[in-house]
Amino acid sequence: MLYFGVFVMAFLGTYTIRYIAIKKKLLDHPNARSSHTTATPKGGGLAIIVSFFIALSFLYLRHTIETPLFLALMSVLPVVMVSFVDDIYPLSAKRRFGVQLFSALSALYFLGGISTIDFGLFSLHGVWLNIIALVGIIWMTNLYNFLDGIDGYAASEALFVALGAFILFGNEMALLLGLASAGFLMFNWHKASIFMGDVGSAPLGFIFAIFILYDANTPHFIAWLVLLSLFWFDATYTLLRRYKHHEKLSQAHKKHAYQRFNQVGFSHDKVVLMGMGINLVLLLLLWTVPQTLYIYLLLATVILLYGVTKFIDRLKAF
Repeated sequence: MLYFGVFVMAFLGTYTIRYIAIKKKLLDHPNARSSHTTATPKGGGLAIIVSFFIALSFLYLRHTIETPLFLALMSVLPVVMVSFVDDIYPLSAKRRFGVQLFSALSALYFLGGISTIDFGLFSLHGVWLNIIALVGIIWMTNLYNFLDGIDGYAASEALFVALGAFILFGNEMALLLGLASAGFLMFNWHKASIFMGDVGSAPLGFIFAIFILYDANTPHFIAWLVLLSLFWFDATYTLLRRYKHHEKLSQAHKKHAYQRFNQVGFSHDKVVLMGMGINLVLLLLLWTVPQTLYIYLLLATVILLYGVTKFIDRLKAF
C-alpha cells in the first residue's frame, strides 16, 4: 500500500504543481543549452522529493530505517529549498554551492563519517576518505542536474537505478524514490508537459550519493557505482574533455553524450530507451556476476561507456 501511495502522491503532486506553474507562468523558456523548443512548466521534481520524504518518514516511524541514515537523507532539505528558489529566481553558483556544502557536511556528520571504502579486492581506510565523500556528494548533486536535459531522462534513471537497488539488495528506500520518480515520469515522458527543475534533479543526486556512502564498506558500494554509471561517467568525462579543450566550465553547453545523441537525430524517448537499455545490461551483469568480481565489472562498464561516447563522436562527424 505504501508503494502505491508514494506513486499516487507524486502523480497528483506533479499534476498540482503543473497547474500552479501554468497559472503563475513559472515556465522554462528555451535557451542555448535547451533541448526543447517551447516554454514548459518546471518544478515538478518537488513532487518526487515531497512524496519520497513523506514515505521515508513513515518508514522511520515504523523503526525500519536507522536514525543516522534518516538524518543524513534529511540533510538534503536545504538543497531542496535553495533549488526551489533557484528555479523561480536564479541564484549565483556560489550561493548554491554554499548550501550544498552545508548539506553535504551535515550528511557526513550524521553518517558518522566515512572511514572505509570497500572495492571488493581491496579496501581504503582513513579519515581522509571524508574529503572524497564530501566532493562525491557535491559532484553527484550537480551532475544529476547536468544530466536533466531531455524529456524523461533523469526520472527514468532514478526509477531504473532504484529498481536495481531493490532487486539486488532489497533497498526499500530506493524503491520508494523510484516509485515517486515514476509518478512524475507520467508527465515528463516525451513530449513532457512539465520539467523536473533543479528542485528535483539536485536532491536526487544528493540522495543517491547518501545511499552510495551508506554502503561504502560493503560490496553494494561498487554495485551503486555501476548502476549509476550512465550518469556519472557522462558528466565526468564531458567535464574532463571540456577542461582539456580549455573551455569555460561554468558556461552552459550541449556536449553531454545524451545531448549529442539527440542532436544527431534521435528523439528524446529513443535516447532514454537506449540509455535504459545500457542500464538493463549492467543490471543483468550485476545480478549474475559474483560480488568479488564487481570491481572488474566496474572497469568493464567504464570501457563500455567510453566506447559509446566514441561512437557518438563518429556519428557527429557525419
